[in-house]
Amino acid sequence: MSLSNEDLAPTPASQRTWTMWHYAALWVGMAVCIPTYTMASGLIDQGMSWKEAIACVALGNVIVLVPMILNAHPGTRYGVPFPVLARASFGVLGANVPALLRALVACGWFGIQTWIGGQALWKLLVIVAPGVEAPFSSEAFKAAIGIQPGELLGFAVFWAITLHFILKGTESIKFLESWAAPFLVVMGLILLGWAYTRAGGFGPMLAQPSKLDGNFWQVFGPGLTAMVGFWATLSLNIPDFTRYAKSQRDQALGQAIGLPATMVLFSFIGVAVTSATPILFGETIWDPVKLLGRIGGALVLTVSMVGLAVATLSTNLAANVVSPANDFSNVAPAKISYRMGGIITAVIGALIMPWKLIESSQGYIFVWLVGYSALLGPIGGIMIVDYFLVRQKHLDVDELYRRGGAYEYTKGVNWKAMGAMAVAVALNLPGFLAEAVPAWKDAVPPVFKTLYTYAWFVGVLVAGTIYYAWMGRSVPRPAKAEVSAGDATDGPAA
Repeated sequence: MSLSNEDLAPTPASQRTWTMWHYAALWVGMAVCIPTYTMASGLIDQGMSWKEAIACVALGNVIVLVPMILNAHPGTRYGVPFPVLARASFGVLGANVPALLRALVACGWFGIQTWIGGQALWKLLVIVAPGVEAPFSSEAFKAAIGIQPGELLGFAVFWAITLHFILKGTESIKFLESWAAPFLVVMGLILLGWAYTRAGGFGPMLAQPSKLDGNFWQVFGPGLTAMVGFWATLSLNIPDFTRYAKSQRDQALGQAIGLPATMVLFSFIGVAVTSATPILFGETIWDPVKLLGRIGGALVLTVSMVGLAVATLSTNLAANVVSPANDFSNVAPAKISYRMGGIITAVIGALIMPWKLIESSQGYIFVWLVGYSALLGPIGGIMIVDYFLVRQKHLDVDELYRRGGAYEYTKGVNWKAMGAMAVAVALNLPGFLAEAVPAWKDAVPPVFKTLYTYAWFVGVLVAGTIYYAWMGRSVPRPAKAEVSAGDATDGPAA
């Protein structure tokens, strides 16, 4: 059975072309997106003050930067992607479980981003040809699938555009991110300037007090978890990008520069503009696409929708295609290439009807973001403990691609990793059901609701602790550590 193909093989030195700027630009491009805006504005919608919302975003992104850089290390050192790295802890076949879980979450995000981009394209078409809206409206159609025919058309067109870039490969993503990032920041600042002018300055915009009263921790807890969960996906598959890094310094500094600051900046834009909407429109509007529709003006709408489409495309390609494409390829390397994996991602992302995932701020934050963090947190905890504590940063790359070798465990599966993950996920399952299924809300004991509030943290700590207790330092280290070109400037102990 083949465990490798051209896309899963270790990255050679000749392809280590990504510098600190590329990683910083990558994160700017991924962070400056509509889900970032709606995540922060959703906290305002849930009752937080602007200071509470920004503090929640800042703390969450500083926290998630830690596992991000830790999991990035083996990608740079050994040049292997996430699903191959997962073989060290889960087994050469068992790695398919965390890889597919990560891939399915990415499919959900792919669908959400494609839906947002499609909305922007549809509104742009309506601006250019106003008469097109009536023929593409049907209440019966909307009752059946939840959206209008015109919105589905925009979704389909944006889906096809994204598929074009998928077929062009990873280098097209680097090009798009490098040029799109500065443009996207400028677009956000223009929107902030509009709100500042119309609302009479930051004073009125940010004067709204917290509405949480004695319920602060009931919103801040899951809100913080959602902030961490927002990038819990990339904290796992970051090796898919850092395998192309010139050095550990490039990937670490690039991520530290690009992620927290950009998230705070664009979140502040979302918070400030959302705080201005009650002043300007008499209601809180947390969805920027709906907000732009209320602003009016053909020129403003045209520029705004083009900006939204570019932002969404760049984020979707980087954050929601590279990982699942590699993950699906890992299941059957001989049959599924990176491009085929990307096509599978696009198809699943469309079939799940993603517009239903973001119907409300409560569902978006407390069910979707916190919910999948309960799945991905345990995987991250196990992989970090395995690489840094159990194996002391030493991997045998050849064995990662071979049956019957060091990472075979029991018929290709490390059941200790599977068990640790299962326990951690099970602890958060009752709390998830209480949030996702109204009928379960009163039936679930309060202790499980509290655990779910911190689902990602619970998952990382519980799974990591159990895994280390079961594995310890019983794993033999290779006689000589393998160091790839990515560590050339850092020395063999990087």
